[in-house]
Amino acid sequence: MVREGTRAIPRAFTVIELLLVIAIIIILAGLILSTVGYVQKKGARARAEAEIAAMSAALESYKADNGIYPRDSASTDQLDARVHFHADPKCDDPQYFTASAYLFTQLSGMDVNQVPIAGAKSYFQFKPQMLGTSSGTVLYLRDPFGESYGYSTAYQANSNKGFNPTFDLWSTAGTDACSSTPTPSPAPTPQYLWIKNW
Repeated sequence: MVREGTRAIPRAFTVIELLLVIAIIIILAGLILSTVGYVQKKGARARAEAEIAAMSAALESYKADNGIYPRDSASTDQLDARVHFHADPKCDDPQYFTASAYLFTQLSGMDVNQVPIAGAKSYFQFKPQMLGTSSGTVLYLRDPFGESYGYSTAYQANSNKGFNPTFDLWSTAGTDACSSTPTPSPAPTPQYLWIKNW
């Protein structure tokens, strides 16, 4: 306080002091928001890794019972992880959707309308957040980034396609962009950033 005669006059903040406080608050808020985004992405990656591991184990159980991994010439043999990069539902790549929906039916023992198939065994219990649905119909298996999981048996039909002679199971981990094109070698390809079983 500044004393003027016998009266005390309260001292106010200057504009510079107020701007400095606002700048500090903005910087701290930016640091917090960037940390939250990083933690959320890391959590989504960890969940995708766990889901891929759990589905892979279910696929092994399926093979133990049936002598072969779930395979469909019209869907899983057509999805090639070497050339299909667009798992985002907005990109409308039907290969991801059909292969993913087929995997759902084989592991869950239900059809795409989530009705149990007579005599079919359930190998995996899918949580609601793992299902990309429309009016109760399963369109695809959704990863934690909101995109379709990829499931391919292309290598079984043609060794020049896919990565594994068994099956390929992957998440594009939120790196998908509808307009992206494969990165030429020797630079990393889009698969470099994916969460995958190979």
